[in-house]
Amino acid sequence: MADQKNLLLLFDRPIEPIFVQKGKDEVFDVPDKFLTDRYRPISNEVQSRFAEKVEQRIPVRAITIPDLRVPMSLPRDVQFSLFIPAHRRIAGRLIDIFMGASSIDDLQSVAVYARDRLNPYLFNYALSVALLHRKDTRGLNIPPLVLNFPDKFVDSRIFRQIREEVFVVPDGSRRPIIIPSDYTASDLDPEHRLWYFREDIGVNLHHWHWHLVYPFEACDRAIVDKDRRGELFYYMHQQILARYNLERFSNNLARVLRFNNLRDPIEEAYFPKMDSLVASRSWPPRFKDTKLSDLNRPLDQIKMDVSDLERWNDRILNAIAKGFVTDESGNQVPLDEVRGIDILGNLIESSILSPNRATYGDLHNMGHVFISYSHDPDHRHLESFGVMGDSTTAMRDPVFYRWHAYIDDIFQEHKTRLTPYTLRELNYPGVSVTRVQVLSRGSRSNVLQTYWKQSDVDLSGGLDFVSRGNVFARFTHLQHTPFTYTININNEGETYRKGTVRIFLGPKRDETHKEMLFKDQRLLMVELDKFVVSLSPGQNTVRRRSSESSVTIPFEQTFRNVDKNRLGEDSPDELEFNFCGCGWPDHMLIPKGLPEGLCCELFVMVSNYDHDRIRQSWWILCKDEPSYCGLRDSLYPDRRAMGYPFDRLARSGAENLAQFLTPNMKVVDVEVRHEERTEQLDYEN
Repeated sequence: MADQKNLLLLFDRPIEPIFVQKGKDEVFDVPDKFLTDRYRPISNEVQSRFAEKVEQRIPVRAITIPDLRVPMSLPRDVQFSLFIPAHRRIAGRLIDIFMGASSIDDLQSVAVYARDRLNPYLFNYALSVALLHRKDTRGLNIPPLVLNFPDKFVDSRIFRQIREEVFVVPDGSRRPIIIPSDYTASDLDPEHRLWYFREDIGVNLHHWHWHLVYPFEACDRAIVDKDRRGELFYYMHQQILARYNLERFSNNLARVLRFNNLRDPIEEAYFPKMDSLVASRSWPPRFKDTKLSDLNRPLDQIKMDVSDLERWNDRILNAIAKGFVTDESGNQVPLDEVRGIDILGNLIESSILSPNRATYGDLHNMGHVFISYSHDPDHRHLESFGVMGDSTTAMRDPVFYRWHAYIDDIFQEHKTRLTPYTLRELNYPGVSVTRVQVLSRGSRSNVLQTYWKQSDVDLSGGLDFVSRGNVFARFTHLQHTPFTYTININNEGETYRKGTVRIFLGPKRDETHKEMLFKDQRLLMVELDKFVVSLSPGQNTVRRRSSESSVTIPFEQTFRNVDKNRLGEDSPDELEFNFCGCGWPDHMLIPKGLPEGLCCELFVMVSNYDHDRIRQSWWILCKDEPSYCGLRDSLYPDRRAMGYPFDRLARSGAENLAQFLTPNMKVVDVEVRHEERTEQLDYEN
């Protein structure tokens, strides 16, 4: 029987033929009839050439291959987009084919056959989704996309340097190639101050991986229909916006402006400085003051007007005002305080879960498409979409945040109509938080520190037709000094109680340096952690390290190389290592801050676990960080609304955060100080 881990080799060097060496020293033994027309006549010559000195030959069974005509309708040398409806349907069909394979052996055979015939981006996406959702492959780690398609993440100029280094210098003596820190613009563009956030590899990997976990299309509805999927779409993007705005405050910029008038020009320009190694085209730029235009793109099966977006927007807002949406059968589906946000999420990010696509359309996804084609709306220049058209690259563009501020405003239209939480819904009688302190190494109390750090990532798995061996790229990213929360909690009862500790960070003042009102501040509260504690009677001291956050995944997991970090098979260490990798990158847990200190408020709440808990039993093979990603094959592990207690307006009389507090809450002032230094790596490291 095929080893499921061999399936991961199918991601390696995605443009090279399947019979070429993969991984460290393996090669697939491909049946002649599985080879493409170019290589079948010379099969003995090419297969023996690449299999001569390898240690492991992986047998591939010759089986009857399912009908691949739909997946093959997307050419191999074009970009692939989850936002384009035709591409989504193609991807859904391929996911169904991979999911339908009856065994690991059959899946390996189908994937080997398909790999050299399909668009590499499409193949990678569909196989990744299948491996995450098949019962017999749940323990596999999907390699981060940067390891296989580095062209989606870094300056295209480094690839010439990499090829020179690989061609001239033997493996073991190669030096890392430095990725510039500010290669997309100069300081003349104020938006460029946010390069470290928008162009961070880990941030973009998070967005890519989230869309693997939550795909749009599949015949097996369970692949798409996950617990509170629509609400997760809302909350994950709302948190990205909150984080982005804190970064803007860290750079003396105002909050992001919504792109709510689709007829206005887009003020922000963006020049990606990246090339597609698959499509052999540069990612197109968008010039300053570009306007959206009606789309007529026959190759993408898109003919749509800007007025379609406006009509969908009006219908959604009208539904929110009425308090219900109308499904395809004409039934009213209430937008209540429990399921309303989930229904809206599935409707706005239109998937097969939308209650009525015909009426409410495809607002979020097609907004991405309209913006991404604004430079060539009728295909007269034969240009592909810009970075907004790809979930892997969209967060690089400043307009991403303007578009999602507009989308979030629609969600908030619903949220502000909900009844504010009462004191009873907020309080935990008999439990009080008496003291909160945060301590970073080498810093005084309640001061968080950030700085720049260099790290390496091995790009060898994505460099086709070059010599084997490690090829490291060195990039600069934000980092924070590890810190620890110390929380004193008083349990006035005589028995043990359980509580959910919820930690948020928000700005104390707005861009005009005025103290924030609750109605504004709640939208800027960033979730840092959430965990369950047992409280003995009397005083309790809870300590929690920043590295234990329920929001983030460690740096090593964000950039893991499965081959090089492989631990003992079936060992406890491997079980701990094996999780899917969906989570916010740990190095971006807190905002950059300012040299003089960004004034923030750290909010800590202990809620009643009996009101929070979800009764379920599960075996977590994939330890995604649940706050933004949920739990695999399980219910979301918190009964409360995502973002509670900041997802609604405050009760009457609570104009600011201090007035909002109940005894089970505590707020402490903290400063986020940025030190303009870079922790560098020696070449030997």
